[in-house]
Amino acid sequence: MCLAALAATAPAGELGALLRALEERYNRARTLEAAFEQSYRGQGRAWKPERGKLWLRKPGKMRWEYSEPAGKLFVTDGRFAWLYSPALREVERTRLKETDDLRAPLAFLLGKLDFQRDFGRFVWRREGPDYWIVAEPRSERLLFSRVEFRVDAELRIRHLRVEGQDRSVMEFRFDNERLNPPLEDSLFEFRPPPGVRVIESNL
Repeated sequence: MCLAALAATAPAGELGALLRALEERYNRARTLEAAFEQSYRGQGRAWKPERGKLWLRKPGKMRWEYSEPAGKLFVTDGRFAWLYSPALREVERTRLKETDDLRAPLAFLLGKLDFQRDFGRFVWRREGPDYWIVAEPRSERLLFSRVEFRVDAELRIRHLRVEGQDRSVMEFRFDNERLNPPLEDSLFEFRPPPGVRVIESNL
């Protein structure tokens, strides 16, 4: 299904059809690979954009391997989230269910995606062949207050903007997405390098 076909329907039905098509596409995927660019604004400042490659596997496994800054890693193995900062010579380990990292909303890409269950309000607009959709979560207890994403004609999420309850903003841009590539188990394993300090958070 492409967005050109969706454009022929009534506006409310068009959005509903788009959301269902996204759910079908990503819920059927077992793995995903993509290039990413990440930026962050918060606490009165903006951090330099970071880039790298992302791998995802159901359920709950992710690997963010950064080329800028080189060597930085964010890995989840289904139980724990590991954030390795080579410049600081330290690793932070957090239980996956308790992590406050704003990458967490991205887990829906390979989870059980259900927009009507998780989000209570949608605002959307057309931008050329693409759609911009703003979704506000049903629960006010989450660490993010809304998610905005751009979907292209191939139903790929190309841009994701996550706004935190503290008004911080994390943005991701994705390219070269591949669904269901074969992935080695070792991608989602992490062992702290020798001599690196391990910080246990929320354990």
